[in-house]
Amino acid sequence: MNKPKVIFLDAVGTLFSVKSSVGEIYSEAANRFGVEVSAAALNKAFYKSYQESSPMAFPGLYPQEIAAREIEWWKILVTKSFETAGAIDKFTDFSGFFDELYAYFATAEPWFIYSDVLPTLKQWQKLGVELGIVSNFDSRIYSVLSTLNLLDFFTSITISTEVGAAKPESQMFFQALEKHCCPADAAWHIGDSYKEDYQGAKAAGLKAIWLNRS
Repeated sequence: MNKPKVIFLDAVGTLFSVKSSVGEIYSEAANRFGVEVSAAALNKAFYKSYQESSPMAFPGLYPQEIAAREIEWWKILVTKSFETAGAIDKFTDFSGFFDELYAYFATAEPWFIYSDVLPTLKQWQKLGVELGIVSNFDSRIYSVLSTLNLLDFFTSITISTEVGAAKPESQMFFQALEKHCCPADAAWHIGDSYKEDYQGAKAAGLKAIWLNRS
């Protein structure tokens, strides 16, 4: 297999993931606001709500409008999660709770890096392979990568909220390729989602590698 010019990677679920579970983090945060709710019920409600949500992509926005739309998207999702878990009416300050929760996920605290990531990134750097991120995450990705000491490995970061399209749409991969002046057949993409990462990258003409973390 020929060495690629660039390797793109997904972020959450590929490079790093939550330390415990989303439900546990949400439950602990809610408890600090005087709200008791089952972590298991919240986790189930979150993933149900997430799957039912529209992609986190906002076509047609000016760059300065993106951050507010990201917050709005997540507030709707978190609200729906707590409604589904039957706990939304227990809050006296849900907005304050959400603001704290949203800021928390921009730090290193809720995340852990998979053990194979750092050695692999360092090896690719030694080989002179350019690295990029292609993720359906929001603009907090920059602070997360920075606080996890991963940011310096990557030449480019391409996220759905800035592109206005989300994986598996080819536009995500095409924009990432443009940043490296790289043809699709000279690039790899690695990610944990079979549909978004493997099928999406393959359809865009990249060498696609599915990283099954389960």
